[in-house]
Amino acid sequence: MTMTDVEAAQPAKDAPEEPLGATRAERLSALAQQHGALVTLVIAVIAASLSFDTFLTGDNLENMALSSAFLAVVALGMTFVIVTGGIDLSVGSLFALGGVLAAWGSQYGTVVALLLPLAVCGLIGLVNGVLIARSRLAPFIVTLAAMLGARGLLLAITDEGSQTYLVDKSTVFASLGQEKLFGIGLPVWITLVLFVLGAVVLRRSRFGQYVYAVGGNEDAAALMGAPVARTKIGVYTLSGLCAGLAGALNAAWLVSGVTILGSGMELEAISAVVIGGTLLTGGFGFISGSLVGVLLLKVIQNVINQIGSLDSAYQQVVSGAFLAVVVIAQTWLGRRRRVL
Repeated sequence: MTMTDVEAAQPAKDAPEEPLGATRAERLSALAQQHGALVTLVIAVIAASLSFDTFLTGDNLENMALSSAFLAVVALGMTFVIVTGGIDLSVGSLFALGGVLAAWGSQYGTVVALLLPLAVCGLIGLVNGVLIARSRLAPFIVTLAAMLGARGLLLAITDEGSQTYLVDKSTVFASLGQEKLFGIGLPVWITLVLFVLGAVVLRRSRFGQYVYAVGGNEDAAALMGAPVARTKIGVYTLSGLCAGLAGALNAAWLVSGVTILGSGMELEAISAVVIGGTLLTGGFGFISGSLVGVLLLKVIQNVINQIGSLDSAYQQVVSGAFLAVVVIAQTWLGRRRRVL
């Protein structure tokens, strides 16, 4: 059975178009599910710009863009995982591990600084995928074990966190995090390029169709010839690569490998992906939505910082409450579309 048969038998989950006979209520539900986060982001930006004079300043926007870039790269890999119906809890630890490995490797040149975190974090993602796909272990348990293992490896490399590796500011690797193009930091440009490539892969490639097919109905995808195991291995490997790359870019930006970073990033990445419209149950989602979800989280965090009188812990409270509302709304919209 060829991939053409898979595409013919299963509708593309990311397609925004509704059937010709769809009712107006169905179309509105679909639009709300796909673009609700973007509308919310626009409203939040307008409200913040009217409430705080410093919100739309160049320095504030640049800081938000840079801080969003690293989380966005992690969320990019997480999107592929969640579309297949999986979850990856190891990305926060892999992000921190990638940063430390990149900082340590920078003394041997830019190539080592970039390839070392990609190789190690990609290998951990590959192991996750093999255990989940071949051994049929639960993604939650496998990636939780990887999270603990990667954090332990990080502590071993840094002598229980007491050793901080620095990056020479004169190196090419440091320029990846420090230099600007048209007034925008290079990490932001790199992130945008990666998201364009990710969108093309997910929507236009055969691998992307396999990802949607596996997330929509794994058993049906297997019966129609889709390589379910290889697809799962591929998305978890990709997630590890993205986390390692994000950590390396962050190390170039900070010119050091900070050991305490990445704690809770896996939850932020999952939140951003879900807020952007990707279903936790799999089979539906798109790359641009994840980017919108990241930006929305960062805007909320920035607004709380702008208020000043609120403790930073409120960021977690607001983000958690917002995520709960989004999940409830997604569930309601999904049921409404099925009923209609």
